[in-house]
Amino acid sequence: MNKTAVVSAIVEALGQELAALTRGARASFAAATDPDSRAENKYDTRTLEASYVARGQAQRVAELQEAVHQFQVLSRQPPAVMDRVGLGSLVTLDGQHLHFIGPGAGGTEIQVEGQEILLITPASPLGQKLMGKKAGDHVEVRPGLTFQVSAIL
Repeated sequence: MNKTAVVSAIVEALGQELAALTRGARASFAAATDPDSRAENKYDTRTLEASYVARGQAQRVAELQEAVHQFQVLSRQPPAVMDRVGLGSLVTLDGQHLHFIGPGAGGTEIQVEGQEILLITPASPLGQKLMGKKAGDHVEVRPGLTFQVSAIL
């Protein structure tokens, strides 16, 4: 599998998610600031709730923008051959589970060449256990659940 294609697919998927989330954030902001949504009495909290939603969505948009930027920077770097798991590694566990160690957007799933790839960050529990491992090493995710690092790209 081509790691450059994987990073391009990540940037594209995050860009699409960002566009949809931005539209939602704008709609939430409009709902929160609409004069017609003013409180009708002291118990009416619609405007307050709408402002919380708008703020949360705005924060998520900012996080996603940062993730897109970080992956764009990563895509401009030449793909490095890695013998140990690190940032930018495409890791195969047990010969079947593909994980990309990225700077952000952990938990995002993408499809490349018909294979599902899960993005994880070095700060995630699995990412912490994988960092620095070599092909052939075993990683215990939790008691009784161990994976072997099959390949690193």
